[in-house]
Amino acid sequence: MENRRVEIMDTTLRDGEQMQNVSYTSDEKLTLSKMLLTELKVDRLEVTSARVSEGEKKSVLKMLEWASDVNLVDRFEILSFVDQNKSIDWAKAVGIQRVNLLTKGSYKHCTEQLKKTPEQHAEDIRETIRYATDNGIEVNVYLEDFSNGIKTSPDYLYQLIDVLLTLPVKRIMLPDTLGIFNPFETYDYVSALINRYSGVHFDFHAHNDYGLATANAMAAVKAGVAGIHATINGMGERAGNAPLDELVVSIHDFLAVDFQIDEKKLYKVSQYVEMFSGQRMANNKAIYGKNVFTQTAGIHADGDQKGNLYSTQLVPERFDRKRKYALGKLSGKANLEMSLKELSIELNEDDKKVLLQKIIDLGDKKEVVTTEDLPYLISDIFETPENLPFKLLHCSINSTYELKSQAAVQCAYQGKIIEADAHGDGGYDAFMNALREILKKFHIPVPDLLDYEVTIPPGGKTDALVQAAINWEVKPVQGETFMITTRGVNPDQNMAAIQATVKMINLILSQRGD
Repeated sequence: MENRRVEIMDTTLRDGEQMQNVSYTSDEKLTLSKMLLTELKVDRLEVTSARVSEGEKKSVLKMLEWASDVNLVDRFEILSFVDQNKSIDWAKAVGIQRVNLLTKGSYKHCTEQLKKTPEQHAEDIRETIRYATDNGIEVNVYLEDFSNGIKTSPDYLYQLIDVLLTLPVKRIMLPDTLGIFNPFETYDYVSALINRYSGVHFDFHAHNDYGLATANAMAAVKAGVAGIHATINGMGERAGNAPLDELVVSIHDFLAVDFQIDEKKLYKVSQYVEMFSGQRMANNKAIYGKNVFTQTAGIHADGDQKGNLYSTQLVPERFDRKRKYALGKLSGKANLEMSLKELSIELNEDDKKVLLQKIIDLGDKKEVVTTEDLPYLISDIFETPENLPFKLLHCSINSTYELKSQAAVQCAYQGKIIEADAHGDGGYDAFMNALREILKKFHIPVPDLLDYEVTIPPGGKTDALVQAAINWEVKPVQGETFMITTRGVNPDQNMAAIQATVKMINLILSQRGD
């Protein structure tokens, strides 16, 4: 017997953009819509609200121009309103074929916000849906404040649904608008509704005010809904929406339900949303967080080494990621050995003891040691810097007010020394422009910079050490594209970034055997 299929509607570009200080450009929206539909493979995409702004109209037109070329226009939806013909005319003007009509799912919202009787609201809905149908636009209906409505005014809610079922409505969508449900209530109320209206397509839309959005979505699926709504990284107003990665993985693993989602793309799409939105996720966020596949305690690494004793269904390879073993004061011999194995580095037992003690000493000083740092730490302890294949010999950066920065860079590789000068928008950009010229002459691939984060210690002053952490996407001539993170530490921000960049180059060279 096949598992039940449930639709996913992603609303990152509509509800997710209602998060404070988040706004996507038209190019970013186009990029995300492509990734969500063709890589992650969500079923439907809610991309904006009707009549928001002229900029949004241009964004939707741009997305639909692409969608038309790849025959995906029917996957796009927008939020619309009971405003006679205004929202529908807006949708028709941009080429949208389906709207999600926002209606009032509670008596209180109907009478106090709209100042209308249930009968008046129902008639307005009829007119709007008729107009949409006459203009070739399909309608789904949101019952805004559904959770309060079914708790406090169920008769009003059932009366409204009865009206909707006489109209050409594709889906009825049940939002927990204020995030007030718990999973037990969700299951009971949604089950009762589905039993009352057998065969009707219901969606559930969770908000995370109590941190229960994923659990509530699971309960709704268990109760029998045919679709659920989510956003990448749980983006959204207040505490946000149900995070798509947590929702898909949890429901798939704990309920007999399938999605067409490509789980290996979850991490990539989350990275892009984090980058475009500027909203950084907690390192311990489930599925996506940077730490969720990192074992810290030595006993865990030892158990994994002896038989995957601490492994679950949530293996990192499922999401195109890798298991990592933290290196710090809690590290044991097994942590170090697993990290060395990942890098294909062999050390004798005495050298391992020396290296492990150095890692523990650095951990006591609150310094972070990553697997990627190990070659440099080993070099510092056992080798000389001359053994690194690529070296930055000299670098001069000149920045002036209202003029482009200039960098002069000299590097050595395989016995040759090459130098280059370049301008840029800022010191680091000038350095990178010069470095690209040098790398091109050395036939070393230039990776794409995905993200760049600068931190200083809390309370740090002007002479404080700066840590630059840079995420890179490397596209080798042969083999698969991969991502790496390198760090540099220096009192000068530019030099910290430059250190991280030189580390990145040597990591690329070490991976190809130079």
